[in-house]
Amino acid sequence: MDKLPMTAEGLKSLEDELKRLRGEERPAVIKAIEVAREHGDLSENAEYHAARDRQSFIEGRLAELEDMISRADVIDPKALSGKIVRFGATVKLADEDTDEESTYQIVGSHEADVDSGRLSLTSPLARALIGKTVSDSVEVTTPGGSKSYEVLKVTFK
Repeated sequence: MDKLPMTAEGLKSLEDELKRLRGEERPAVIKAIEVAREHGDLSENAEYHAARDRQSFIEGRLAELEDMISRADVIDPKALSGKIVRFGATVKLADEDTDEESTYQIVGSHEADVDSGRLSLTSPLARALIGKTVSDSVEVTTPGGSKSYEVLKVTFK
């Protein structure tokens, strides 16, 4: 059973979702199934089937969340330091072709949101950056083609 690296914020978001699903969504869908059953013939009852599908989704998501939380390996980026890129690092990059700068924090896969600068540890760019230091060049093959970046700054915050 592999540990899942994540930040404390990532763990909290999983726990919040688990609490919401258990406390709000699950009881609501159970109530919806009860109401749909009262309408009679279940074989042609679209409300019943929709509620059962929703219940199935919720139960699957609960199992998935419980598994991720049990395997969580919480890493506090503030407790790390150095100039080598690793999990939790905030990395400032420059595109070597356009000189456009961008900043990403390397986080767990369920925390990733490229639009807010949070890059999944399993993404091609993050995998290429791991182990690099300031002024290193990395080449990443993406669906859009090959891109080259220079590491400008590595911080842990």
